[in-house]
Amino acid sequence: MAQGKWELDAAHSEIEFKVKHMMITNVKGNFDGFKIDVDAEGEDFKNALAKVVINTASINTRNEQRDGHLKSPDFFDVEKYPTITFEATSLENEQIKGNLTIRDVTRPVVFDLEFAGIQKDPWGNTKAGFIVEGKIKRSEFGLNWNAALETGGVMVSDDVKFSADIQFIKAQ
Repeated sequence: MAQGKWELDAAHSEIEFKVKHMMITNVKGNFDGFKIDVDAEGEDFKNALAKVVINTASINTRNEQRDGHLKSPDFFDVEKYPTITFEATSLENEQIKGNLTIRDVTRPVVFDLEFAGIQKDPWGNTKAGFIVEGKIKRSEFGLNWNAALETGGVMVSDDVKFSADIQFIKAQ
């Protein structure tokens, strides 16, 4: 069966993350700039090829000072490393496996994947939806900045949880 192109519906897609701050609350944010390319056989997405490219400078936690720190060499170093990439190697059994690259460090990862289905919109476009959830250890990708707390613990958790709600439009 021939491969079919699916285009990101950016208006109906988002990538969000949360990190424990001072060991007591979560700080949440998202990336406003990203693109995803998908080639898939049919509409079941078996053997799909997918590549995600996230613009690190598009990080948004709704706090300008914190965003500036996250863009600095302490974290993403957006001048030196302008993108985060994920290349899928398989989509099966409600999981997506692939290689995640942050700050030029590439590691194999496995995330939970929910295929939310396919629908036709009122204008005749075929759309597909996915929900991806996962967790990484930021230190495994060179994101090591932290500060010790007076009462024990650290300022920023090593665990970063994320979720992505992604909608695609089948290319005509």
